[in-house]
Amino acid sequence: MNLTYHEAILFNSNVGGGSYDIWLYQPFTGRTMKLTQNLGAEFSIPYWSPDAQSFTFIGKNNMVFVFNLNSRKWAQIDQIEPYTLLSWSPDSQYLAYVKSNRIVIYNIYAHTSGSIVQYGVTDVQWFPSGEAFLFAAPDEAGNTQLFKINRDGMNKQQITKNTEGPLHNVRISPNGEFALYTSPGASISLITTVNLSTGVSYQLQGGPQAKNYFPEWSPDSSTIAYSATDIVNNQYVSLIQTDSRVGGQQKTWAVSTCFSTPLSWSPDGKRLAYLSGCSNQEQADEIWVIDLNSPNNPIKIVEAKWITSLQWSPQVHDVEPYKLFLNQIYRVSFYYPQNWRKVTEERFEGSDGFFQISAISSEEEIHSVCRAEAFHVLQPYGTNPRIFPALVQAQEACFIFPSEDQPVEMRNQAALIVKYPSPVVIQGSTYSYFILWADQDHLISLVKTLTFI
Repeated sequence: MNLTYHEAILFNSNVGGGSYDIWLYQPFTGRTMKLTQNLGAEFSIPYWSPDAQSFTFIGKNNMVFVFNLNSRKWAQIDQIEPYTLLSWSPDSQYLAYVKSNRIVIYNIYAHTSGSIVQYGVTDVQWFPSGEAFLFAAPDEAGNTQLFKINRDGMNKQQITKNTEGPLHNVRISPNGEFALYTSPGASISLITTVNLSTGVSYQLQGGPQAKNYFPEWSPDSSTIAYSATDIVNNQYVSLIQTDSRVGGQQKTWAVSTCFSTPLSWSPDGKRLAYLSGCSNQEQADEIWVIDLNSPNNPIKIVEAKWITSLQWSPQVHDVEPYKLFLNQIYRVSFYYPQNWRKVTEERFEGSDGFFQISAISSEEEIHSVCRAEAFHVLQPYGTNPRIFPALVQAQEACFIFPSEDQPVEMRNQAALIVKYPSPVVIQGSTYSYFILWADQDHLISLVKTLTFI
């Protein structure tokens, strides 16, 4: 079952008074489902990957978890401070976050990481190009500024000239042209936007109490939604407001019964989701949605104690289900599922399969080469693999399929060995055979598009 929705809302809740966990709500069906089991914490905030295949959050014991919606499997990748911003790379392959004065860049498929040392860094996030980061950090005078730096740690540039104190909730716009932040603190919280190419800033009017929280960019980067605290009949409420990125177009759309509430834009930018149902300043137990085209009728979509955060799924653009893999060294190309990610130049993996390529240097005939691979001393295909002779691209070939006692860690690995049309030289050695390993559910479909180049 594929759970990558064009529209879904993730939220953090301890429904029934148990542990906090991440839940999913489907607007089209009205269904909610619990995705994690005893992994969340009260401070957990889910962050969708751009391809809507996965999400990440900081949960129990301050651990960073990544959850794949297709496989329903999760990975635990690091331990960091609660409320640290988690930022996905545009290709959904890397996470960036701050830990111990470092920008950490973590590959969720290879489970490897690198880091950039940056004293006092906060709120790191990717530019849409995937080649640079935006972050906040103190300058030499101790004032917090916005900076841009390449993903290799080079070419650091200061963007702002702030002298007004700390910056919080830094968020880059989806198109990478603007950023926003709140300042100076919690009791007074004003929203400022910055043109990242010019450094020009704009302060938004905000609500009547100057308590503006949880600002969020619209998908088209034109508008900011936020929660503005006010007092009505001696009770704190939260006004659901929007303004243009340069101010001057403030609108109030709805009222939440909470002191403040996180908000989230629908993928099409036409609706806003927010929390409500706070009584006596307790936590929220409702999710509401307001349609900006018919704002007089906000709709309650979820009721569950307690809810602390929410995020609507991102805009996912329809793409071809397959991508072209082309390797000049091994002289091959073929198509693979587009949601698989590169682990190395020779290996790609997804939640539902993998492939890896290599070459074999041998003067033996094809049947001998195939038997040597199939009955390797380590038994990667089990004790009784099956070998099937074949022709691939008019070349002698064979398929190797595993027996039922194949080790589980081999992930259902099967193989194709095919003779090159002419031997290939790699790093000074000559190779006569190409080998493709893949899970047996995908091997045939990969081979059908195999071409020697």
